[in-house]
Amino acid sequence: MSAERRIEIRQTPTFRKAFKRLSEKQKDRVDDEIARLVENPELGTRKRGDLAHLWVHKFRLEGQEILLGYAWDEGQLVLTLMNLAPHENFYQAARKRRDADLKFLHEPDPGT
Repeated sequence: MSAERRIEIRQTPTFRKAFKRLSEKQKDRVDDEIARLVENPELGTRKRGDLAHLWVHKFRLEGQEILLGYAWDEGQLVLTLMNLAPHENFYQAARKRRDADLKFLHEPDPGT
């Protein structure tokens, strides 16, 4: 990625909570996957319908498939990390959090 195209990374409270529970080794692995997303935000799959705001990147972590849910705003160059969890119940939980996630996406970044 060129230096002119700097991507801002935001994290929802849901993502921060899930990330905090990981071991240091697991955090390093997730950081590697986030770096891959920064290089190519369209690496994941964009969902449709009621989850159209969500992209999902799948990877293996210690033998288990993990889904990293994120939003990508190409116009603003913002990558919002939304959730990190095993496949089981991932989409059901995403639907329950939909309104809160959409609200978060439309709030100004408190760091700015």
